[in-house]
Order: sequence, then structure tokens, then C-alpha cells
Amino acid sequence: MIDAFTTSVLTVVLTIISLYKWVIIISALLTWVNPDPNNPIVQMLYRLTEPAYALLRKFIPTVFGGMDLAPVILIFALMFIEIFLKNLFF
Repeated sequence: MIDAFTTSVLTVVLTIISLYKWVIIISALLTWVNPDPNNPIVQMLYRLTEPAYALLRKFIPTVFGGMDLAPVILIFALMFIEIFLKNLFF
């Protein structure tokens, strides 16, 4: 019973991590095309990603050569967490 619950919770957490990685990728791609800032989808993506970027920027300098690498660093961190959790529980 506990094993099934743990597996279910872990599956949900891993799915959320995977979805958040896609949100970061889409948000990063949108910065290349300069979308309308009043668009509700753009605002939602900004509200979902900017707190994580701000937290990351507080501890690590993310701008190198004029490029902000916060999305890349955050995706690598999420990949690390995802792989760590998979190896820990499965």
C-alpha cells in the first residue's frame, strides 16, 4: 500500500517536472520572437518561469556574453532532480 502511494506521488512529481521543463523551453523560445507582452499566454509563462529565474540569479550569475543562460541552467537542474528521484525510488 505504501509502495503504491509512493510510486503514484513520485510519478506525479516527475510529470510536473517534465511539464515545467517544457514551459521553460517555450518561454525561452518566445524571447527570440518578442511576443506581445499583453498576451495572456505570454503573461502566464512569465509568471511561471520568472520566480525560478530570480531564485537562480540570486545564487548564480546567469548572464554570459550578453546571453541569459538561466533557462539552460534551470533545465539542467531539473534534469538532475528528475534522474536523482528516478534512481532513488525505482
